Amino acid sequence: MKPDIEISQEKAKDMKDIREIVKKVGLTEDDLQLYGKYIAKLNQDTIARVLNSDKEEGKLIFVTAMTASKAGEGKTVTSIGLSQAFAKLGKSVMFAIREPSMGPTFGIKGGATGGGYSQVYPMVDIDLHFTGDLHAITSAHNLLAALIDNHITKGNKLNIDPTKVTWPRALDVNDRALRNIITGLGGRRLGGDIRNTGFVITAASEIMAILALSMDMKELKERLGNILIGYTYDDKPVYAKDLNAVGAMALILKDAIKPNIVQNFEGVPGFIHCGPFANIAHGNSSILATKLALKLADYVITEGGFAADLGFEKFCDIVARKYNTIPSAVVLVASIRALHIHGGAPFEKGFEKNIDALAKGAENLAKHIDNMKTKFKVPPVVAINRFPQDDDEEIEWLRNWCIEQGAEFAVSEVFSKGGEGGIDLAKAVLAAIEKGEKQLNYIYELDDPVKVKIEKLAKQVYGADGVEYSPKALDDIKLIEKLGYANFPICMAKTQLSITDKVGLLGAPTGWKLNVDEVRLYTGAQFIVPVAGRMFLMPGLPPVPAAERMDIDENGYVVGLE
Repeated sequence: MKPDIEISQEKAKDMKDIREIVKKVGLTEDDLQLYGKYIAKLNQDTIARVLNSDKEEGKLIFVTAMTASKAGEGKTVTSIGLSQAFAKLGKSVMFAIREPSMGPTFGIKGGATGGGYSQVYPMVDIDLHFTGDLHAITSAHNLLAALIDNHITKGNKLNIDPTKVTWPRALDVNDRALRNIITGLGGRRLGGDIRNTGFVITAASEIMAILALSMDMKELKERLGNILIGYTYDDKPVYAKDLNAVGAMALILKDAIKPNIVQNFEGVPGFIHCGPFANIAHGNSSILATKLALKLADYVITEGGFAADLGFEKFCDIVARKYNTIPSAVVLVASIRALHIHGGAPFEKGFEKNIDALAKGAENLAKHIDNMKTKFKVPPVVAINRFPQDDDEEIEWLRNWCIEQGAEFAVSEVFSKGGEGGIDLAKAVLAAIEKGEKQLNYIYELDDPVKVKIEKLAKQVYGADGVEYSPKALDDIKLIEKLGYANFPICMAKTQLSITDKVGLLGAPTGWKLNVDEVRLYTGAQFIVPVAGRMFLMPGLPPVPAAERMDIDENGYVVGLE
């Protein structure tokens, strides 16, 4: 098949004006804040009107996955293709997915606009600057960092201890050299106070999580004000509101809070808004976009980042619990390539036929299916995401395996066939909705002690025997309890490349323990972040970054963006 970017640029001639597309869900040009011909935001009055309408909310379909390889296994392409299939079946449908970060785009995983013939349009703009949301988040984040350092240098009325500032800086590029830095060099007149700090990638910024969890400007400002930025010399907490930072930060985010509306290749409208990583943040698109879509369409397809132990678990225990967004059906994406890799095949040979590796790797898929059925109480529909390179015999093996497991399933060919390739999956999802009871079980209770919540996640979802805490992690938990935030939900930061906290441990291993190195507190986002297995909040680039393959010619034709 042709590269995704080539398909996208060829499809340009078929794309309709976004003003025409939104008519499918009852919106007009007056409801839009336009960003060219194909992209818009909903204006503030429209957001309020839609949310307050008497229309009953539609049915939410959540797309998650087995533990994928470093290249991803097709959640977004499945989400987009499934929305196209629903439209072909005559259903009123929208999608609500996350905004891409330029870190993965220029790294190894690529963008987040789907692929093949199931993409959102325009791919180039969405994968790069889009409507500037991530730049606004980066700027608001770094404004707060600048205000902190300025306050310390210019009198320090709040008595902030520079060695206890916890607020880092942010950048939407993978740059491992910025993980740990020293600021303030050059003396007090030129550089300020010398201190250790570092950068996180913008998708890991607490402000990204805050934006994704805020229903309106009032909630956004309240959460921004509650950001814990550090401690005084006598160990009292200091918040962003103490620095009078909230108004300016909210002003920077005034447009970023409005969801972006675009279309896919087959003219289905959908929201792309916010992009917190699921391995270090809560991994779901904005609750505002999801709630708007549920008011505008009968069926809404959303997704969570990485595998079900990350994005889906966090959606359940953080988002659904607070905002009552219970999925009517869940799709669990699996691929032959991912199963090969979990069965011991090297990544470079992931598409080579290997029945033995396929059978061994199915242990990972079986664990996720069992988690869905017995832990979350939501039986999934397994979507076998077929790549063009997949072998027919292996597809048939996986089909029979799903039958043996008692799992609902469908082969999805949306990558190569668009919506038509997702009809079987759409019918399976509709059948699951019809016989489902729209229930959801949470892994822990909010009033469980912090360590109990972490251990329930480790044992029930990841399959660990227990948890080992570093001395720092134990001190962190004691401080969280002392400050009165122990009732926050858990947002685990761990590798996405294993159901464990160990990158090379594939399949569904037993007999291991989760190692918690530290426990961070996000008082604005309102969750507790245990950092397991030396997880970095600023990723690095691979040996051969995707950026090296990218270019644009004098006529504006783009290559290498996937």
